[in-house]
Amino acid sequence: MSRWSLVWANLTRRRTRSALTLLSVVFAFTLFGVLIALRQAFTEGARFAGADRLITMSAVSLVNPLPLADARSIAAVPGVSKVNPQDWVGAYYRNLNHPIFGLAVRARSVLTVYPGDQLPPAERRAWLADRRGIVIGPTLERQYGWHIGEQIPLRSNIWPNHQGNTWEVTLDGIFSRVQGSHDSLLLMHYGYLDEERLFGKHMVTFFVLRIAHPQQAGRIARTVDELFANSPYPTRTATEKSFLSNFASQFGDIGAIVTGVVAAVFFTMLLITGNTMAQSVRERTSELGLMKALGFSAAQLCALALTESLALTVIGGVAGLALSFGLVASFGYFSSALLTLLPGLEIPSSAIPQSVALMLVLGVLAALLPVVRVARLQVADALREA
Repeated sequence: MSRWSLVWANLTRRRTRSALTLLSVVFAFTLFGVLIALRQAFTEGARFAGADRLITMSAVSLVNPLPLADARSIAAVPGVSKVNPQDWVGAYYRNLNHPIFGLAVRARSVLTVYPGDQLPPAERRAWLADRRGIVIGPTLERQYGWHIGEQIPLRSNIWPNHQGNTWEVTLDGIFSRVQGSHDSLLLMHYGYLDEERLFGKHMVTFFVLRIAHPQQAGRIARTVDELFANSPYPTRTATEKSFLSNFASQFGDIGAIVTGVVAAVFFTMLLITGNTMAQSVRERTSELGLMKALGFSAAQLCALALTESLALTVIGGVAGLALSFGLVASFGYFSSALLTLLPGLEIPSSAIPQSVALMLVLGVLAALLPVVRVARLQVADALREA
């Protein structure tokens, strides 16, 4: 009988116990994959933040608006090459529960502030010439099935106009290449939003600054904030990476939360798997003693117990990780709201080698005590217990 036949026979001897242990491993690695994807989503924007961009927002809160006129003063600061005012649209399409990450911008400057976002030349010209035009990332195209030239009744949960909360817009372009998480972004003309909305005119949510020399970011940020320190609208300016990281931190320390939950789950899984292996070896004490008497070495029996433990963690780990990939993909497919709020929701490729390492380490740790017991097992004592 081969080693694998022995492993299979031992794992299926107590099928209910083995199945429950396997399910605990599957659950642990499924949760691991999903939590890693959530951490990736919350930190995705900061990873792609430009070193040559700053964000100027209200010193009070992100929801406090700033005067559009401040753009001229900011643009005059030495080292600032472009300023793009941006305002939340509060956009959604048909279903209020499925928000769209929409911003009202100055079209010409936004394309230079974010040079990584590319529009085909014809679509770029169409958008610049169309006051009611919008451009979107490729994810929104797939999500809603919109096509170039389509008239879209976009709605806003922030800005009413004379038609209620419906904004008639035309899809003029779809980004062929996007930067970071902009694949689910919608951009409309700030002029159209500002002229038609019933309140909040000539105000913006924040300014995006393109600077000539990233090493001067600290000086430029201080200069901008000093301009408005004694005004009714004081500002706080930071690098784009810092801005996105602080925004994510409003939900808590995602890295610490994920690490804590994963550690607790894997510790519990380790106890369950270790207990299963210990019971399995204890129940087979006489059998193991007989195998030693027949010529099996202690190393061979230890390798058998280790293989059983690794089989449980590897089979359950692979199944759990595969299930987590399916769950994360379904989140994006079935929940447009989640996809909008967490546009970088995906399991990074680095999670695969991490998972394999965890499977092997947990398998070895779970088998540690049973292997020691097998190594110390004396034939006479084992047969006497029988």
